Amino acid sequence: MSAVPQLPLALRYPQDQRLESFIGAPDGALAQLRAIAVGASQDWVYLEGAAGTGKTHQALATCSSAEQAGRLPTYVPVPAVAGRLQAVLEGLEHRDLVALDGLDAIAGSRDDEVALFDFHNRARAAGATVLYTAQHAPAELGLRLPDLQSRLGQCVRVVLQPLDEEGRAAVLRERAQRRGLAIDEPAVEWLLSHTGRELGGLITLLDWLDRESLAAKRRITVPFLRQVLEDGRPRY
Repeated sequence: MSAVPQLPLALRYPQDQRLESFIGAPDGALAQLRAIAVGASQDWVYLEGAAGTGKTHQALATCSSAEQAGRLPTYVPVPAVAGRLQAVLEGLEHRDLVALDGLDAIAGSRDDEVALFDFHNRARAAGATVLYTAQHAPAELGLRLPDLQSRLGQCVRVVLQPLDEEGRAAVLRERAQRRGLAIDEPAVEWLLSHTGRELGGLITLLDWLDRESLAAKRRITVPFLRQVLEDGRPRY
C-alpha cells in the first residue's frame, strides 16, 4: 500500500489554518465543520468554492480540530495522488475523519473515480466521516460515474464565496496580528490596491514581508513596501 502523501509533521496543520481564524464562512459552516471534527455530527460535507476561497484552509483546520479532540484524521491532497488513488485510500475507511481536498483533479479518470466510489462506500459502512472539497458542484465536475456523482450529491454542501476587498483586508490584519507582525493600516490598503488580489498570493506575500521586516527591524509601512517591492518581491 502506498503511503498517503502528507505535509511534514511540523507543518501538517499550520497555525494560521484554524477554523477560528477563517474569515467569511457561510452562516453555520464553521459549526458544521467543528461538529464533524469532534464526532458530534455524522454528516459528510462537500465543500465547494473557486480557487482561493479557503477550501484547503478549512480541510486542514477540520483535521486539526479532530486531532485536538483525540480523533484520528487524515488529510489527502488529491491532485498530488491522482492516478494512484486506489492505493492511497486503502485502509483509510478506518480513520475517524478523512479530508479529500481537490476532487477536480481526478474527475474524468475512470480508475480514480472507481477508487473513490469504492472508498466512499467502505467509509460509510465503517462509520468514518469524510470531508470533500472541489471547485465545482458534483454535477459539474465532469465525472464519468453517475453513481459517484449521486453519492457526492448526498453530502451536506457548503459553498464558499470569494472575499471582497474588506474581507481580504480582514484576513491580512488577522494573519499579521497572529504573527505579531506590525503593519500599518495604510500599508494594508496599499497592498490591496497595488498587488494581486488573489488571497493565497496575498498571504504568501505577507509571509515574505514578515521575513523582510524582521530582517530590517522595521514596521510594514507604505514607504517600506515601496522599498522592498522595488527590490523584487517573491513569485507566487
